[in-house]
Amino acid sequence: MDFSRVENAIREAVEQGVFPGAVVLIANHEAVVFEQAFGFRSLIPEKTGLQLTTVFDLASLTKPLATTLAVMLLAREGKVRIDDRVNRFLPTFGVFGKNLTTIRQLLAHRSGVPAWKPYYEEVIKVEKAGKVNFVASRGAKSYVTELIHREKPLQPPGKHCLYSDLGFIVLGELVETVTGMTLDRYCLDRIYRPLGLRCTGFVDLTQLRTRRVEPVTDLIAPTEQCPWRNKVLCGEVHDDNAYAMGGVAGHAGLFASARDIHGLLACLSRCLRGADGFLPQSIVEEFFTKDAAVENSTFALGWDMPSPGKSSTGSFFSTRSVGHLGFTGTSIWWDLEKDCYIILLTNRVHPTRKNEMIRDFRPHIHDLIMKAMFP
Repeated sequence: MDFSRVENAIREAVEQGVFPGAVVLIANHEAVVFEQAFGFRSLIPEKTGLQLTTVFDLASLTKPLATTLAVMLLAREGKVRIDDRVNRFLPTFGVFGKNLTTIRQLLAHRSGVPAWKPYYEEVIKVEKAGKVNFVASRGAKSYVTELIHREKPLQPPGKHCLYSDLGFIVLGELVETVTGMTLDRYCLDRIYRPLGLRCTGFVDLTQLRTRRVEPVTDLIAPTEQCPWRNKVLCGEVHDDNAYAMGGVAGHAGLFASARDIHGLLACLSRCLRGADGFLPQSIVEEFFTKDAAVENSTFALGWDMPSPGKSSTGSFFSTRSVGHLGFTGTSIWWDLEKDCYIILLTNRVHPTRKNEMIRDFRPHIHDLIMKAMFP
């Protein structure tokens, strides 16, 4: 396979400021066929080089690679069924017509709850009103989930698709309620550590505060020069709501390297073939199948699928593909039919989220990669 055009396109993107740097990993039949780092880890306060081992803030890749996997494990153990009503586990969620909402509907983004709300602003107000150290605390996390429970759905559950951070915050809370563990601890103990993924996990800001420890920021790609945290973010979650909740949430907060994500996807690939007991083949198949309850849905369970027309996948992924994007500039796309996946990790929000050039870059680079793999 000749990936020279791919390499040239990524170097050109760095030069044009699409992102400071990128790590790209491509696998075919679970074997890595391309893995390379390009450009810079940071631009300010100084330029530093990017390494293959650099850890990225994955943003919404948290949804499939943490929260959804946790739900899959709970389904395997019989602790939840994905058609269970959410209020079976979270009774106060069932107000304002949400009493019939199911776990499946949350996973498929058809629960009817709003897409996003700036809860971090409410948390800041509480702290300014005199509640010391409320921002990024466990108390703030409970406060946010209570606010979501009291949200009125925009649509009746099950009728319409609307991509929702709020739905996945609720799923993260559900995992914690069922397991009696924090989401980060459950994922570490039951997923990442058993699979030998040493560079994957959440950064629990409440632990950093109480133990007075710091993440090793030299290994992490920084994100934004945050206008309200007044610093370049590195080693703490970029997502504002996840930060206000203490860094561990069902919608955002996971950090990982490209090689660790490959380890996760390779495991899921083996499970899909029935060659690994980590998860039953039937559960993986169900979660990777398009949710057909709403016409024109582009969601499986916890995963996105290619949109008709202009998709970030480009033009060559089959309709039987799953993946996800992350706001910070991360993405994974996996063609189940061709048995290949592309992991693209960038910190395009460094130093500002106003840089949106990656939107045009993603389909372009995916097309170049697929042409190189399947000429």
